[in-house]
Amino acid sequence: MEEHAKKLTLNVAAVEHARKLIQEGKVNRDGDWASNNPDAHAQNAYLNEHSFGDYGNWFLATADEHQADTKEHYEFPYGNFNQVFRSGLVAAKQRAGQFKHTEIEQAAGMLLDMIGE
Repeated sequence: MEEHAKKLTLNVAAVEHARKLIQEGKVNRDGDWASNNPDAHAQNAYLNEHSFGDYGNWFLATADEHQADTKEHYEFPYGNFNQVFRSGLVAAKQRAGQFKHTEIEQAAGMLLDMIGE
Protein backbone atom coordinates (compact mmCIF):
# COMPACT_ATOMS: atom_id res chain seq x y z
CA MET A 1 0.00 0.00 0.00
CA GLU A 2 1.39 3.41 -0.89
CA GLU A 3 2.02 5.69 2.04
CA HIS A 4 -0.40 8.43 0.96
CA ALA A 5 -3.17 5.83 0.75
CA LYS A 6 -2.60 4.59 4.31
CA LYS A 7 -5.14 5.57 6.91
CA LEU A 8 -3.03 7.05 9.68
CA THR A 9 -4.26 8.49 12.95
CA LEU A 10 -2.46 11.00 15.12
CA ASN A 11 -1.12 9.22 18.20
CA VAL A 12 -2.20 11.69 20.87
CA ALA A 13 -0.46 9.73 23.65
CA ALA A 14 2.84 9.97 21.74
CA VAL A 15 2.43 13.72 21.27
CA GLU A 16 1.87 14.10 25.02
CA HIS A 17 4.87 11.86 25.73
CA ALA A 18 7.05 14.00 23.45
CA ARG A 19 5.76 17.22 25.08
CA LYS A 20 6.68 15.87 28.51
CA LEU A 21 10.16 14.85 27.35
CA ILE A 22 10.72 18.27 25.78
CA GLN A 23 9.60 19.99 29.00
CA GLU A 24 12.06 17.80 30.92
CA GLY A 25 14.86 18.82 28.55
CA LYS A 26 15.28 15.33 27.09
CA VAL A 27 15.98 16.68 23.61
CA ASN A 28 18.79 16.10 21.18
CA ARG A 29 18.97 19.26 19.06
CA ASP A 30 21.97 18.36 16.92
CA GLY A 31 21.93 14.60 16.33
CA ASP A 32 21.60 13.21 12.84
CA TRP A 33 18.30 11.34 12.53
CA ALA A 34 19.60 8.93 9.89
CA SER A 35 22.11 7.51 12.37
CA ASN A 36 19.83 7.72 15.43
CA ASN A 37 16.51 6.46 14.06
CA PRO A 38 16.08 3.13 15.92
CA ASP A 39 16.65 0.18 13.62
CA ALA A 40 14.87 -3.17 13.95
CA HIS A 41 17.44 -4.42 16.48
CA ALA A 42 16.95 -1.36 18.74
CA GLN A 43 13.18 -1.63 18.41
CA ASN A 44 13.22 -5.31 19.35
CA ALA A 45 15.52 -4.65 22.31
CA TYR A 46 13.14 -1.96 23.56
CA LEU A 47 10.14 -4.27 23.15
CA ASN A 48 11.91 -6.99 25.15
CA GLU A 49 11.69 -4.71 28.18
CA HIS A 50 8.60 -2.60 27.45
CA SER A 51 5.00 -2.97 26.32
CA PHE A 52 3.68 -2.04 22.90
CA GLY A 53 1.95 0.88 24.62
CA ASP A 54 5.35 2.20 25.76
CA TYR A 55 6.78 1.52 22.31
CA GLY A 56 3.92 3.41 20.67
CA ASN A 57 4.70 6.52 22.70
CA TRP A 58 7.71 7.05 20.41
CA PHE A 59 5.65 7.26 17.18
CA LEU A 60 3.43 10.18 16.16
CA ALA A 61 0.94 8.08 14.19
CA THR A 62 -0.77 4.74 14.06
CA ALA A 63 -1.69 2.73 10.96
CA ASP A 64 -5.25 1.59 11.38
CA GLU A 65 -4.89 -1.51 9.19
CA HIS A 66 -2.39 -3.10 11.60
CA GLN A 67 -2.99 -4.46 15.10
CA ALA A 68 -1.77 -2.35 18.04
CA ASP A 69 0.53 -5.12 19.23
CA THR A 70 2.67 -5.02 16.07
CA LYS A 71 5.51 -2.73 15.05
CA GLU A 72 3.71 -2.06 11.76
CA HIS A 73 0.95 -0.26 13.68
CA TYR A 74 3.30 2.61 14.57
CA GLU A 75 4.54 5.26 12.14
CA PHE A 76 6.57 8.48 12.27
CA PRO A 77 9.19 7.85 14.96
CA TYR A 78 10.63 10.95 16.62
CA GLY A 79 13.14 9.66 19.17
CA ASN A 80 15.56 6.91 20.10
CA PHE A 81 13.64 5.60 23.16
CA ASN A 82 15.65 8.00 25.36
CA GLN A 83 15.38 11.45 23.83
CA VAL A 84 13.31 13.46 21.39
CA PHE A 85 15.40 14.19 18.31
CA ARG A 86 14.80 17.54 16.68
CA SER A 87 15.94 15.99 13.40
CA GLY A 88 13.41 13.16 13.90
CA LEU A 89 10.59 15.67 14.27
CA VAL A 90 11.82 17.56 11.18
CA ALA A 91 11.80 14.29 9.21
CA ALA A 92 8.32 13.39 10.50
CA LYS A 93 6.95 16.84 9.66
CA GLN A 94 8.38 16.76 6.14
CA ARG A 95 7.18 13.23 5.41
CA ALA A 96 3.73 13.90 6.85
CA GLY A 97 3.45 17.02 4.70
CA GLN A 98 4.63 15.17 1.62
CA PHE A 99 1.91 12.53 2.03
CA LYS A 100 -0.82 14.96 3.18
CA HIS A 101 -1.08 13.71 6.77
CA THR A 102 -1.96 17.21 7.96
CA GLU A 103 -2.73 16.43 11.59
CA ILE A 104 0.58 14.61 12.03
CA GLU A 105 2.46 17.38 10.22
CA GLN A 106 0.90 19.99 12.54
CA ALA A 107 1.71 17.98 15.68
CA ALA A 108 5.36 17.61 14.62
CA GLY A 109 5.45 21.36 13.93
CA MET A 110 4.02 22.16 17.37
CA LEU A 111 6.67 19.96 19.01
CA LEU A 112 9.40 21.64 16.97
CA ASP A 113 8.08 25.01 18.13
CA MET A 114 8.34 23.83 21.74
CA ILE A 115 11.99 22.87 21.17
CA GLY A 116 12.67 26.25 19.59
CA GLU A 117 11.35 28.20 22.58
